[in-house]
Amino acid sequence: GTNDLTQMTLGISRDDAGEFIPKYKELGIMEVDPFKTVDEEGVGWLVHLSASKGRSVNPDLSLSVCGEHGGDPKSIEFFDKVGLDYVSCSPFRVPVARLSAGRAS
Repeated sequence: GTNDLTQMTLGISRDDAGEFIPKYKELGIMEVDPFKTVDEEGVGWLVHLSASKGRSVNPDLSLSVCGEHGGDPKSIEFFDKVGLDYVSCSPFRVPVARLSAGRAS
């Protein structure tokens, strides 16, 4: 899922992030919590690159993401821009995800 990709790309643990991300946001190091909204410049670039490379070989390739980013409106908008087909998220996030996906389309 995107949370695992975020952890590996940024080299930070989601379990420990709550202790320092608020301070990073306060200092302007991070604009948003990358475990809530996808980091478009880092993780997002990897998602976009993977989608582009995959579709260059198979234009009919079905692409999606799973995880908490799949229920975040800003992340859904980004995933739509890079051409992903669908998102998967936890059940309590489905109503927001459906509304966001409709708006992004």
